[in-house]
Amino acid sequence: MAQQGYTVSNAFFNRELSLLEFHKRVLYQAYDHSLPLLERLRFICIFSTNLDEFFEVRVGGLVEMLELNASSPAGPDGLSQEQTLTEVSERAHALVDEQYRIVNDQLFPLLRDNHIRILRRDEWNEAQIDYLHDYFETDILPLLSPIGLDPAHPFPRILNKSLNFIVKLDGKDAFGRSSGRAIVQVPRSLNHMIELPAEFSGEGRTFVFVSSIIHYFMSEIFIGMTVIDSYQFRLTRNSDIFLDEEESEDLLRAVQGELVYRQYGDEVRLEVADTCPKELEDFLMQRCEIKPRDVYRINGPVNLNRLSDLFDLIKDSAYYFIPFVQNMPKLPKRANSYFSALKKQDILLHHPFDSFHAVVDFLREAATDPNVLAIKQTLYRTGSNSPVVDALVAAAKAGKEVTAIVELRARFDEEQNVALAERLQRYGIHVIYGVVGFKTHAKMLLVARREENKLRYYVHLGTGNYHPKTTMLYTDYGLMTSDREIGEDVYRVFLQLSSLGKASKMDCLLYAPFTLHKGMVRRIRTEKENAEKGKPARIIAKMNSLYEEELTNELYAAARAGVKVDLIVRGICQLRPGVEGLSDNIQVRSIVGRLLEHSRVFYFENDGNPELYCSSADWMIRNMFHRVETCFPIKHKKIRDRIIDDLELYLQDNTHAWILQSDGSYQHLQPKGGEEAVDAQAILLDRWAARQLTSV
Repeated sequence: MAQQGYTVSNAFFNRELSLLEFHKRVLYQAYDHSLPLLERLRFICIFSTNLDEFFEVRVGGLVEMLELNASSPAGPDGLSQEQTLTEVSERAHALVDEQYRIVNDQLFPLLRDNHIRILRRDEWNEAQIDYLHDYFETDILPLLSPIGLDPAHPFPRILNKSLNFIVKLDGKDAFGRSSGRAIVQVPRSLNHMIELPAEFSGEGRTFVFVSSIIHYFMSEIFIGMTVIDSYQFRLTRNSDIFLDEEESEDLLRAVQGELVYRQYGDEVRLEVADTCPKELEDFLMQRCEIKPRDVYRINGPVNLNRLSDLFDLIKDSAYYFIPFVQNMPKLPKRANSYFSALKKQDILLHHPFDSFHAVVDFLREAATDPNVLAIKQTLYRTGSNSPVVDALVAAAKAGKEVTAIVELRARFDEEQNVALAERLQRYGIHVIYGVVGFKTHAKMLLVARREENKLRYYVHLGTGNYHPKTTMLYTDYGLMTSDREIGEDVYRVFLQLSSLGKASKMDCLLYAPFTLHKGMVRRIRTEKENAEKGKPARIIAKMNSLYEEELTNELYAAARAGVKVDLIVRGICQLRPGVEGLSDNIQVRSIVGRLLEHSRVFYFENDGNPELYCSSADWMIRNMFHRVETCFPIKHKKIRDRIIDDLELYLQDNTHAWILQSDGSYQHLQPKGGEEAVDAQAILLDRWAARQLTSV
């Protein structure tokens, strides 16, 4: 593709840099003065955890690949891994500096104005010092294990993302040792901050970081020695789990074994207080094997996610979004169960506006229904104490055949999923760990029910996880249906996952890694052909990420043929819009607001006969070729029209929408003079607050 002024290298954006741009959009929510104060602070914490995962996974993966093969070819964006790491470092440093500017210059002063104080050590009065000293001696000191550095105590293996102090000492200890340095790790069992009692607080509420208490009383840890000073630091490690599944006879045990090593992967980032002397910084760099570009000097508390403790300590509703009540589906008239309702019509759930309890209630009903013979479900992320799992256990106890496809390798949920698998097996549930080499990412629930001596399938398919908590924060669609074609397709998918037989021909489902990619390519090409014939042609695609070269090229080709392409891509976007002769007809927007946009929806005009699909899959290489995914059609016209209306609403948003520019930056849309403000998420919240969801 080297025509009309563009080349391969400038037709695609870099994946890591595009992801950093998303993290930047999240960070900039903290600037929004229209948001409640602690919600602004929450975005600071979200940015911190996002950046942690970015280094643990994306940067860690690049470093690992670079070490394995220093001459790896450049990606489609033209950047080598070394060039990408250099650019990542430059941009990440700028973002971290911006994060601390927002906190130090805006949010901390606003907290104080609202009588919420986080006291620094130099602000403590004598009464506070006495109280905190007692707290240190009784609640903190017994948990500390300082490590003096000498030949018998070499530099320790620092735990991933743990908060530590490098301590500069003078004098000799009781054994005559004098190394001059020590390490103190802040125990993870401790809270990040505590609130001072009212008698020590003064006006309002006063909080203190536990790390500040340790810092202040550091001399009591090293009795008989002089603590010259101490400085916070934190190490981030590569946390991707590697499994040779072909060599692993028991995937459950293999994942359990690898989890131990996650905390001690290769070092990829060092955060250190900006007051730390160069001598100690160099010492940490050397011992942690960190390059200068991977050192982040921090102007404030290291790891701002520790501020999230405030959300549990401060309950005043004035500082948070107004809570909303989720809707429960109202079943059609004369329908006294989900089974009778779904015989009449499909039910669409739009989370978080609609309650996930509908899915739980459906499962509970299936568990007690004497005509239900079998339940099959995929479990990717369910959370702890899940009512979904409780319902499956109840079904197994009631004598149903229950099968659970548990994806052990759901990143950062592996430990929880191992425990889940073991619990399910204790109750006689058939637990399958998916397919070697492919993550099972599809969200499917199948209930087989005997009706008039025949089996009928009832199905739930979703764009998000079976996780009650995330369904209160993420926007997702769930379809409940008894459609025969969809039910039989879902049955075939479960059959293949459990039997490892060859892929069956599907009636209407698109199914990765077999037909989903081809199906999307074919539909994009149909729009292109229709445009070339002067027929109506349009594509609207909403997803979390777009990073798959062939699909991107197909979108370019469709746009050049005259297809209007609107992409709503929350995070990574490889496609470069607005390039003359390449992508003039493509607009890419990202919605970043109160709720995390998570639904995947694909609309094709199809010459006036629209096709609409919802999916568990993004348009990513991994989703198309390395995961088990489902993409399901929305057949019911009223449901289809409702989802299309939602898409159009997102395309009108001028409050939380960011438009991707041809240089890779994003422009934040704001209402122009006289223009009505459109906040898609707020409108959806208001719309569903005004009425209960009715089946259509």
